[in-house]
Amino acid sequence: MSAPADTPPADTDVTDTPPPVDDDGDDDGGSGGWWSASPTWAKAFLAGGLALVLVLAGVIGGIALGRSTADTYGPAEGSIDVAFLQDMVTHHSQAVEMAVWARSNTADPVVRQVAFDIESTQTSQVGRMEGWLTLWGQPLTPPSGQYMGWMGMPSAAMPGMASPADLARLRAATGRDLDVVFLQLMLRHHQGGLPMMQAAEAQASVPAVRALAASMVASQSAESRTMTQMLAERGAAPLPAPDAHAGMHGMN
Repeated sequence: MSAPADTPPADTDVTDTPPPVDDDGDDDGGSGGWWSASPTWAKAFLAGGLALVLVLAGVIGGIALGRSTADTYGPAEGSIDVAFLQDMVTHHSQAVEMAVWARSNTADPVVRQVAFDIESTQTSQVGRMEGWLTLWGQPLTPPSGQYMGWMGMPSAAMPGMASPADLARLRAATGRDLDVVFLQLMLRHHQGGLPMMQAAEAQASVPAVRALAASMVASQSAESRTMTQMLAERGAAPLPAPDAHAGMHGMN
């Protein structure tokens, strides 16, 4: 008899909202579905997980949208950073080619170690440079086929690069002759690349590119000193230093 009077008036204020969750699930036999029957901690866990997924999706979508709508991502084509990396990928690739041949064919353990060090170091650097160029959406070689244009001296070939005749001579040599030819060609190769590395160290806009160029200057300068000494120990002399402008007139 007193039940109607005891009914709180607030009940009539929530008739338009979803009914409260019946934690016991006894009155309706679970007709509220799995969500209604789930404990509070499970609901909180699921809601939190969904929020995290949505946040991550937003972040990923924002990055993708930024990449797709930005005029450029990273340094522009023709910049010092991009052009240096493109040139140096080609320059390093030939050094790796010569080092692999010497390592595989020399009988001198000291020459083999130097060749291995150059091969491993420059292979790693090529991977890093190609990764940056790919990330920036840039080709791995200069689109025009001209090298060193970023230095104001576009050339058909970079200084210090071995000619086809040089490479043939290296492959034909054996014994001490192989060691001497390899050291001479690699020393000249290092000398030809040094001005490019120094220019990038001083002028590149991306700190990581400047740091990479600086590490190349340091490592290749040390290797050049070592190879010069090794040539002297084998009764041989270095080849004439490359002309920085020689590539503008083609290679011999």
